[in-house]
Amino acid sequence: MSDARLHLVPVRSRQAKDFVRTWHRHHPPPAGQIFAVGAADETGILRAVAIVGRPVARHLDDGATLEVTRTASDGTRNVNSLLYGASWRAAKALGYRRLITFTQEGESGASLRGAGCHLIASRPPRAGWHTPSRPRASHGNDHVDRFLWQAP
Repeated sequence: MSDARLHLVPVRSRQAKDFVRTWHRHHPPPAGQIFAVGAADETGILRAVAIVGRPVARHLDDGATLEVTRTASDGTRNVNSLLYGASWRAAKALGYRRLITFTQEGESGASLRGAGCHLIASRPPRAGWHTPSRPRASHGNDHVDRFLWQAP
């Protein structure tokens, strides 16, 4: 879709998760969330969502940090930058001091840079989350470099 006049809209958890199931390239919806925000065009059609929750990595879950655990869009230009910016403003309004997210190798990070976020670390590929004591299914994104970003 070409450039459209976009505006932020509230999105309920179920709607955000359904949107992620439809549009996200390689991840299912996250299990939980603190909040979600959407972007709609001038006709009211939902074009993208961001889901924000507690950090997935326990060592980052300090009570003052939130993580954008998913964004998904239908390809509308500039919509992810809009959602990253809105997610940071909302997190700050709720009293959080830090907002992070991850990208994978092959993702440019242009939306994050457009929202003013900074690349702060790279993480090596992991072999997977499965262990004999806690079996987990692979989602096809193991063995991929990851990059940690932080909102300004």
